[in-house]
Amino acid sequence: MSAANAVTHGAAMDRIYRNQRHFYDLTRKYYLLGRDDLIAGLDAGPGCNVLEVGCGTGRNLIAAARRFPAARFTGIDISLEMLATARANVARAGLADRITLLQGDATAFDGAALSGGTGFDRVFLSYTLSMIPDWRAALAQATAALAPGGRLDLVDFGQQERLPAAFRKALFAWLAKFDVTPRADLADAVAGLAAARGLASDWHATRAGYAWTAQLRRPR
Repeated sequence: MSAANAVTHGAAMDRIYRNQRHFYDLTRKYYLLGRDDLIAGLDAGPGCNVLEVGCGTGRNLIAAARRFPAARFTGIDISLEMLATARANVARAGLADRITLLQGDATAFDGAALSGGTGFDRVFLSYTLSMIPDWRAALAQATAALAPGGRLDLVDFGQQERLPAAFRKALFAWLAKFDVTPRADLADAVAGLAAARGLASDWHATRAGYAWTAQLRRPR
């Protein structure tokens, strides 16, 4: 994403979430399914360096930091409005010493600089790629931020392939109001990126295709 497009996208996200950020977590828990399963599976042990791309309100980072108290966490988001809420939430949780929050473009951040030159042991994206116009670039950038032996985990909207067609149509129409587009070729993108970069990968459809999950693992 060019610098100009990043500014435009950031402004768009600020417009969408300027008011929604205040009740975002109360509503999203009913349909952003699989986030807690991803967090539980991070296996972020002592000294583990973890990055969330598109951290939003900080909800996931707080949950992960509580579950893995010996790990370090960084979150980036393009929306200053969301980051304002995230910083307040992290401070309220008493985790400001373990969670660093920064504004960043998911398609162009410097993973080496953010990690202190080591790369991240875990990178995760939770319902993020469906909101990023150049989502393939974001996926590639997140993968590039992995340390040797590191792992990327993601969960996002699937294609509702085993759910009623009427449900799929209604859900997609509603998501479009918030500039959210489930990525039909996500599985192919994960497999292609893994092949191009020598990574191991897994992809699964869960909840009758409501959510898709994937992992990309960098060898040591």
